[in-house]
This record gives sequence, structure tokens and C-alpha cells, in this order.
Amino acid sequence: MVRREKANYAIQSVSHALDVLEQFSGDVDEIGVTELSKKLKLHKNNVFRLLATLEARGYIEQNKATENYRLGVKCLRLGQTYGNQMGFLLQAKTTLHDLARLGGESCYVAVKKGSSLIPLDFVEPQNPVRVISLLGQALPLHCTAAGKIHLAFESSDDPARNLPDRLERYTDKTIVDREALLRQLKDVGEHGYAVDQGEFMAEVSSVAVPIHDYTRNLVGSLAIAGPAHRLTLQRIEQEIVPLITDGGNQLSNRLGYQR
Repeated sequence: MVRREKANYAIQSVSHALDVLEQFSGDVDEIGVTELSKKLKLHKNNVFRLLATLEARGYIEQNKATENYRLGVKCLRLGQTYGNQMGFLLQAKTTLHDLARLGGESCYVAVKKGSSLIPLDFVEPQNPVRVISLLGQALPLHCTAAGKIHLAFESSDDPARNLPDRLERYTDKTIVDREALLRQLKDVGEHGYAVDQGEFMAEVSSVAVPIHDYTRNLVGSLAIAGPAHRLTLQRIEQEIVPLITDGGNQLSNRLGYQR
């Protein structure tokens, strides 16, 4: 039997579908049929059929407002599997459960994707009044504690580079003044943690710290979120910050980070 190169078995339609998925990289959050057609040098009808197939299987979803396409939740699930294999989420699991038990609040780890924050794992406490899972949701960077961590630590030399031209307001406490936000991000970099007090969701507060690996690079953020009446500023400073800072340090150390 003659052994053939694996490349000879490639199915063209599958290759084209993967080509579509690979266009969503870097800062590309959404893309339209016409642009995909030009990039892939495929007829628009073929691109539409590829997108329709991927959408039906959950790998692509359409933004009804813009009619552009973006990655679907199935891609997140595959990414979670890969993350588990690589150790990040596996190592974070223990930390999340410990923090939820000790702090009595919801905890999550997240990464930055494009201009959004994506929670990859979320643990809820036993407390009946709690923040419910945000797993897989695209959250804003400028008004969530975990998002501020990425803005402050991924571009510590110039955090303004990652800010959008317009800061969207979500509540009456959202910081929409760029200079005010940049001053806060400077404090985040100096103190090592970020706080959001009702800036994204009314009556919900959160605290977050950075997670680094053996390369010393930021690989994600660790956050605690809960009702504002429990996560008061006093409790945040006296109890939550020491708790999450210790948890973040332990997780970073397990990923090989050394100061």
C-alpha cells in the first residue's frame, strides 16, 4: 500500500471553513460577507454558505444590528478545552472554589479578546443572593474590574492605546471621561488591583487582580463580584483585596511566575 501525505486527503470545503474562522484573529471582532469574500478570494455565495453552516453549528453568530459575523460560543468551548489542556483553567479551578468559599461571592477568571473581556470560568457561592454566571459573555473593558486589569497591565506604557474613541455608559457610575479613567488605570498599575463599584451593572461591585505565567506576561485576570451592599468599599479594602491578591499570587506561582 502506498502511503500518501496527509495534505493529499484535505477536503477543500473544510479548509475554506477553517479559513473563515481564522479571519477572526488579533483585533478583528466582526467581519462581513463582502470583506470575507475579498480576503479569501471566494465568491460571496460560497462564503455565505460557509457562514450559514458554521452558524448552524454554533461556531459563528451574526450580529443582527450590523449584519456582520463573529465567533460563536462553540469556539469558546473549544478554547476552554484547550485552556484546560494547557493548565491555566485547570490551575485556576482550585483558586476559584477557594475564593468563592472564603469570600462568599462569585469568582471568575477572564481573558481579553479584541476590545472585550471574556470570562472563561465562573464559580458561584452558596449564598442565595449572588452574581450569576457571566461565562462566555463579552464584557466591556473600561467599566469592569477585570477589564481594567487588562487595560492597565497589557499596555502599562500607554493604556490609552486600548481605549475606544468613545467610552460607553452602562450606569450612572460608569467612567466615561478618558482622562479620569487613565488616572484610575495608573492607580491600578501601582496598587496591583482594580475595583468596579456599579460601573457596569448597577448595584454590583467587583475586584480583580492580574494573573501572570512563567513568561511574566499577563495571561488573564482573576475577579470577585458581588452585590454592592455586601461588597462595600470598606470590606473590599479590608477583606477582599488581601484575599484575592493572595489567590492571584498563588495562581500565578502555580503557572511558573516568579517576581
